[in-house]
Amino acid sequence: MSERPATPHTGAERYLAIRRPVEVGYWLITYLLSGVGNSVTTWMDVERLGLDYAAWEVASWEGSSAIALLMLVPAMVWFTARWPVHLDNWRRRLPLYAAASVVWSLLHVGLMVAIRKLVYAWHGGTYVFGDAFVYEYLKDARTFLGLVVVLHGYRLLVRRLQGEASLLAAPDDDSAPVEPVERPSRFLVRKLGREFLVAADDIEWVQAAGNYANLHVRGKVYPLRSTLGELESRLDATRFLRVHRSHLVNADRIASIEPLDSGDARIHLHDGTIVPCSRRHREPLRLAMAR
Repeated sequence: MSERPATPHTGAERYLAIRRPVEVGYWLITYLLSGVGNSVTTWMDVERLGLDYAAWEVASWEGSSAIALLMLVPAMVWFTARWPVHLDNWRRRLPLYAAASVVWSLLHVGLMVAIRKLVYAWHGGTYVFGDAFVYEYLKDARTFLGLVVVLHGYRLLVRRLQGEASLLAAPDDDSAPVEPVERPSRFLVRKLGREFLVAADDIEWVQAAGNYANLHVRGKVYPLRSTLGELESRLDATRFLRVHRSHLVNADRIASIEPLDSGDARIHLHDGTIVPCSRRHREPLRLAMAR
């Protein structure tokens, strides 16, 4: 009989276990409430001012904006994860984020106008957007900034809950470092005010996530602020093998390698995890495992 997975006990672990559904639910509920709430308040303004607009028109204005924003959430999540902002790089990131805000606004307006045109056509009318992009961008820029703050703040909270790894710091005096920086054998993990050590040998696989490398250890994930290439150069190359542009695997944790017709492969770890292996890394992996 296979062992049942351990039931999470702490509030943090319980939340992390349902993190993805909660995140999806958050965005769905947020933009549902936004679309409905803005439609109601706009309709109240239309009634108060005695404007000649139908209820479906008002609903299409606000609903299309909310739907377009919801459609752009995955792109926003990817962008902020791929190029995160930190205290030491925000000046370099500022031009990139400024340009991204313009692209994001163009996409938002384009999707929003397309939805409105479809709704108006359904009712036998024609929707004309006009030259209001500057006005829309000024609103979108504030929304874009708010999303950047929310996503970065949320990721910071999640890292605190699940634990964030770092290299051991050198001592303040002139004595030898606790760990060699070029080949660390342990990592320091800070989690909810506690600190503990994770041995490099206990890392089962590593996945790139923007400027972070997620260390997978016994079913838990600890983000390390490092690119995958930087981390790969510091780990034992005979043990940690590059199998994909965004994955490293501890060779001791590999149970089997499943070739695919495409030339790629699937790596099955002892704990049942499946890690992708790209075509270009398949033969080097086979040779490394043979040795």
